[in-house]
Amino acid sequence: MPPIQLDHIAIALPRIADAPAALVDVLGGVPERSWPAGVFRWASWTFANGSVIEILEPAGPDGFLHRFLAAHGRGVHHVTFKVPDLALVCRRAETRGYDIVGRDESDPSWKEAFLHPKQALGIVVQLAESGSTPPPRDPPGSIPPGLPAPLPPVSILGLRLRAHSRERAITQWREVLQGEMGETPEGSLVFRWSGSPLRLVVDVDATAPEGPTAIEIASDRVVASLDAASARLGIRLTRQQGGD
Repeated sequence: MPPIQLDHIAIALPRIADAPAALVDVLGGVPERSWPAGVFRWASWTFANGSVIEILEPAGPDGFLHRFLAAHGRGVHHVTFKVPDLALVCRRAETRGYDIVGRDESDPSWKEAFLHPKQALGIVVQLAESGSTPPPRDPPGSIPPGLPAPLPPVSILGLRLRAHSRERAITQWREVLQGEMGETPEGSLVFRWSGSPLRLVVDVDATAPEGPTAIEIASDRVVASLDAASARLGIRLTRQQGGD
């Protein structure tokens, strides 16, 4: 059975068209695909190490993204894990006290379920089992264009989060989602998944709100305007030396 993989980071914005000024003009992201999905639409960009950032925009008069943006503003909405057996991972989560929400297996090409952020350390966690036949690609031009001479893409190393408890972080990311765990000299927990370029770094702080605090990047080139790009995406972008 293939391993679980951390597939992408998803950011909620009022409009997908707001994203290229940060993802392309600053980070050098390469447009990948876009697709309508009922009450929202998504588009994705790829980066130097094969990592993916997805942008979500609301559609229609109401929906979960309208509510998220109204409550939190723009920013990281969820992380998606590709799992080989959705039912197995859901059972493993439930035995450790998680409630599974939004479970939908009506489409055999994309079965999904979610861990709610109130239980999942302040972030929505999407669990997805994909079939062998992906949906067709959108026609050319469906993703907002980038620069005619784009900058080289950076590497998206992963997401930095805050958790109140070391034990809860280990339960969620290692026991339920089977990440390989390490630790920084400062005591932060680092979780990686075989075959995935993305990682999660968890800082334990019992007094501050749980949830995403930064997207970490690495690049050999100068990356200007990170503060402006951070404001546009609603999440701090931090450059790590040497990709560590």
